[in-house]
Amino acid sequence: PGQPTRPCATVVCLEQQPQTGEEQNTVSLSVIGAGYGRTGTLSLKYALEMLGYNKCHHMLEVIRNPGEDKRWLAAARGEPVDWDDLLAGYQAAVDWPSCHFYRELAQHFPDAKVVLTTRDPRAWFDSMSNTTLRVIRQGMASGRIGTDGNLGTELVVKAAFDGDIDDPDHAVEMFNRHVREVQAAIEPQRLLCFEVSQGWEPLCAFLSRPVPDEPFPRVNSTDEFDEIFFGNRRNS
Repeated sequence: PGQPTRPCATVVCLEQQPQTGEEQNTVSLSVIGAGYGRTGTLSLKYALEMLGYNKCHHMLEVIRNPGEDKRWLAAARGEPVDWDDLLAGYQAAVDWPSCHFYRELAQHFPDAKVVLTTRDPRAWFDSMSNTTLRVIRQGMASGRIGTDGNLGTELVVKAAFDGDIDDPDHAVEMFNRHVREVQAAIEPQRLLCFEVSQGWEPLCAFLSRPVPDEPFPRVNSTDEFDEIFFGNRRNS
């Protein structure tokens, strides 16, 4: 019970040539990340950018662009969204908030591939508890984060966790349900289920990109979380 209904899709290599600089400036979203945060999404962001998908959207971009969260919250309320405008300049999008809208993005960008980052569900919940959920809990306890009008409460607490962010068994079931839903919604040949521990090979095969000489990026461990998101922003 609670396990994905079918294994992750087999990698299918489709013809896709790296874009020139001019083409990269005009191409629409090419890679959609359907995996929740704390499944290696920041490592995937940097990996995709190393593969030439410039730029890759991530929650970091929302934090660094005041006011952008309001547009995502409007989308969460069901208001009309101009996805081309909201994600203008991005060739890929991973992590929250975009992973919440993977269906809408997959429909709007029909040629985009979908990458579902996964990991052991209990390890995922432990990581969430020590990072994202810790920040949300602290904000809610202090009154700094209200119950409405915040991406953390709307997309993480309410949508991803169905309101219960403290029960590990519930979290595991919600995580596995998301995996099942993505696998059911996205055509197998369009979907890669991926653990960042697998490194470059399955990702590059799926995207028909050569394997870089550089190591696969490993960033945003639990110990690094506060510095990356709330520290000196050296990656800005």
